Amino acid sequence: MLQSRRSWLQNVAAGGTAIAASSAGVNGLLRANESKAATPFGKAEHVISIWLGGGMGQIDTFDPKRLGDQKARKPGSLYKSIDTAVPGVSVCEHLPRLAERMDRVTAVRTVHHDVIDEHAAATNRMHTGRVVTGTVTYPSLGSVVAHELGAADSSVPPYVLIGYPNVTRGPGFLGASSGYLYLTDTSKGPSGLSLPHGIDAERQSRREQLLSATRASAQRRYENDSAVANYDSVIEQSLRLSGPEFGEVFELENESGQLRNQYGSEFGQRCLLARRLVQRGVRFVEVSHNLNFINGTGWDVHNDGINKQHELIRDLDTAMSTLIDDLEKHSMLDKTLIMVSSEFGRPPGFDAGGGRGHQGKAFTCVLAGGGLNHSGAYGLTDELSQNIVESPVSVPDLFATVHASLGIDPQKLLYDGDRPIPITDNGKPIESLLV
Repeated sequence: MLQSRRSWLQNVAAGGTAIAASSAGVNGLLRANESKAATPFGKAEHVISIWLGGGMGQIDTFDPKRLGDQKARKPGSLYKSIDTAVPGVSVCEHLPRLAERMDRVTAVRTVHHDVIDEHAAATNRMHTGRVVTGTVTYPSLGSVVAHELGAADSSVPPYVLIGYPNVTRGPGFLGASSGYLYLTDTSKGPSGLSLPHGIDAERQSRREQLLSATRASAQRRYENDSAVANYDSVIEQSLRLSGPEFGEVFELENESGQLRNQYGSEFGQRCLLARRLVQRGVRFVEVSHNLNFINGTGWDVHNDGINKQHELIRDLDTAMSTLIDDLEKHSMLDKTLIMVSSEFGRPPGFDAGGGRGHQGKAFTCVLAGGGLNHSGAYGLTDELSQNIVESPVSVPDLFATVHASLGIDPQKLLYDGDRPIPITDNGKPIESLLV
């Protein structure tokens, strides 16, 4: 049957559209492959993430500027600045030990996001790299690393949280197997992994036999249910971790008294435990600083809370510098990326009570070790650390840098069911740190 001229033209147009679409798809794939090939990857194997809950003031720590006057409400740094091991890079006077080690550290001074007045939303942003939505529960950075790399040793979990648990730090759509094991007291270790009082080995064995039968029954009944399979894998991991081998990691008394004294406070002991955990094979450890609010307010230094801010800074200086030295002594510094982050930063001005408010448009996160090409500082802010002048770094960019340092493709897609989700929200690694 002969086609009409109109039908023939329609078919040609449709074919041309299909070819164009196919070509666009191929070109998009080629661009993605080129992007992947162009991304430099590091050789780090672990992350120790130090979380400064409340909002670390960059102008009073790693991005000092001209001195202000708290009483006169003159904007500026509260403390004097000091030189570091990197020429041209200064930090505040309460970071003397880290100043000597800044050749192994990069203060990323131009991190930014658009969350200002809400701690919970900003905490979520700095853990997931995403805006909260009603349709997707995004995984935390720690859970993504756990999902991608798993534990380096089967006798340990991939992700440990030394701090209080919440959904922000959780696995989101990745499921329970990418979640964390948590503890809040380094003297006790995680709750639930040791036998309760009155339960001996024989009784525990009978319990495990009963549990095994229950698990087998559930697996048969819900054979294709991923949630049941996920839950069962968590049970399996819990049984494995309840043994004495993993429990030994938490016995800090096996470390020398001299080293424990060098680490200092309870926060320092958490950092020491973090070193022991990554040494045993844990991929990602988050260490929360100042759980007990030694200055009354933590890093959220509104009003007179700022008057003891220097105590927190000194505590961070002691513990983090010792952690760097300790990892170096164990030949682990190049394999372990230390990241210091917070919800947001602080503005240069002082509030009516003498403290500082919140600032998300320019603040500092810190990277150390991890085999990165450190330069002391990256990015530039204005004369009051209030606005970014050059080299802005979004939260997705920061996460992409962490992923790339671990050899994880920052362009990779994860899946929430059948729905593809980029591993970061279009983040691009800081290439100068990876080259």
